Amino acid sequence: MSGHQARKRFGQHFLTDRFVIDAIVDAIDPQPGEFLVEIGPGLGALTQPLLERSGRLTVIELDRDLAKRLRSNPSLDVIEADALKVDFAAFAAQRIRVVGNLPYNISTPILFHLLDSIDSIVDLHVMLQREVVERMAASPGSKVYGRLSVMLQWRCDIEALFDVEPESFDPPPRVRSAVVRIRPAARRPPVDAALLQELVGVAFSQRRKLLRNTLGPWLAERTSPEVFDLQRRAEEVSVDDYLRLCLRVQADMSAGRPPA
Repeated sequence: MSGHQARKRFGQHFLTDRFVIDAIVDAIDPQPGEFLVEIGPGLGALTQPLLERSGRLTVIELDRDLAKRLRSNPSLDVIEADALKVDFAAFAAQRIRVVGNLPYNISTPILFHLLDSIDSIVDLHVMLQREVVERMAASPGSKVYGRLSVMLQWRCDIEALFDVEPESFDPPPRVRSAVVRIRPAARRPPVDAALLQELVGVAFSQRRKLLRNTLGPWLAERTSPEVFDLQRRAEEVSVDDYLRLCLRVQADMSAGRPPA
């Protein structure tokens, strides 16, 4: 496929580096019979080698011109849609594997949308802006550890695989990219997602301040602030500690206990 002009409104940067393409496909290691879904196939750089190993592929493409081209391949099931509006849990009775070079301007919303269907997903192999991957995989104490780190690591195991230079794309993006593998975590505490997101959002709202100045007032309305060490900054608190705190707040709110 050629002759297509990359469209800025779709955040299109087409992968052209054969070595990178092969590395991504090897990392995915698709097998016949697996249900593979590719987000944003574009000109098909990953699509064809994935097909050669899997035999069948479902692709989600928003650009109607590219979707039309993709439909010429009888081995592809083409969904012309915005990935943010696709129900990934409704694809098939079997769990799916998701791959893709995600548009950087909406990569974080897509990740959170995919989290809603994480129980239906075997794994994800996606290309993102390297800065986003660093935030996803960050550990407590890191300057890039934040809300995205906590919300993703609560439900997933994150593995940064390798970086990809701008020259591997046409047109080259202004940032470096990275490929990341995401798998559902084996065990996830039964935390209320909305409550955890609110808690973590408050905690990281002012990173430089101690939690007693940010999270303290929020906790005082829901439980006793004394249940948690607030003499720390948000970036110093582990994912497990956030989860334990959220479970305590959930329990106290459900029981209707007034703050101590």
